Amino acid sequence: MPLHLRFGTDDLLRCRFALSPLCETHEAVRTLRRTDRHSYHLPWLRRIHGAAAELDLAPLWLLMPRTSGYTPDFLGPPPATSARPGPAGSSGSFDDELARVRAVDPALAREEIARSLACTPGAAESALGRSMLDHPARAVQELADLTEQVWKALIAPDWPRLRDLLEADIAYRTRQLAEGGLEELFADLHQGLSWREATLSVRTKSRDAMEQELSGRGVLLVPSVFIWPDVVSGFAPPWQPTVIYPARGVGGLWQRPTPDSAKALARLLGVNRAAVLGELEEPASTTSLAMRLGLAPSSVSAHLSALRDAGLLTSRRAHHQVLYERTPLGMALLGGGAGTTDGAQRTGPAQPSRPPAS
Repeated sequence: MPLHLRFGTDDLLRCRFALSPLCETHEAVRTLRRTDRHSYHLPWLRRIHGAAAELDLAPLWLLMPRTSGYTPDFLGPPPATSARPGPAGSSGSFDDELARVRAVDPALAREEIARSLACTPGAAESALGRSMLDHPARAVQELADLTEQVWKALIAPDWPRLRDLLEADIAYRTRQLAEGGLEELFADLHQGLSWREATLSVRTKSRDAMEQELSGRGVLLVPSVFIWPDVVSGFAPPWQPTVIYPARGVGGLWQRPTPDSAKALARLLGVNRAAVLGELEEPASTTSLAMRLGLAPSSVSAHLSALRDAGLLTSRRAHHQVLYERTPLGMALLGGGAGTTDGAQRTGPAQPSRPPAS
């Protein structure tokens, strides 16, 4: 049954995008033990296996029900800062988000921990569950410490690459919003979402239909790499209503070009055109690419236009510059990957980890 998020006039004006390194950190923890998420993340899982084995993730996993259920909102509060596309992005940092976790009211934390533990038989009666409930202030700090360890060991080394993909998704979505409004945006965001008569419906595994009046708070839209194939919505007050959805391009995220694939790409595109595509590890302008590659700006401009016309790049204006970035197809082609590159869009039913407000 669906969760219905009902928009008023003010809510239509208060939809925004944000990036959340904290969200990616917790969704990565889920991915470690959810085999249905492994298909696109196997290269990453193999690489971080040793580092993950050194972490005691039991406290976080206890609050992450294996099937449908509730994860405490305070563990990953909606980001307070909107994402504004730019050369380096300008969303909130992991440290800023973690500071909000550490500052949560222990009474609120205990209430949310209790709701989460109730989703797993025996969790509240376990030694770890009782300790969290008896000492919520200490539990908050210990969970924050563990989250910081996970971030440093598993996510931070790859964050520039993850951030680039997430920012590219937001740039694409904001163009959709500008050109087609909320109807076009939500039609493409995830197949578990639908938009009709000022209501965003999120397909869930709950047996009962649920409703949440946004009451002027709007909706925060957060792309995620590790949430795939799910979409998550909810967040009860005092948190802002949020939808976390799979970012475009997850299928090509971890692919790396091999010597053979690099040679094949050069034969396909030409040496200089392949070099331009390969240099776009992050969004860049014509001038900066020309300087890095030692090519004439006019030549680089022609290559960029051809790559964009072929669907391998997109462009967007950031202040006085036009920045180019790879599309999911460009990422997959560069990595020598085969098969669909938009698997994050072809998903099954949503699996909410947070219930809506009552």
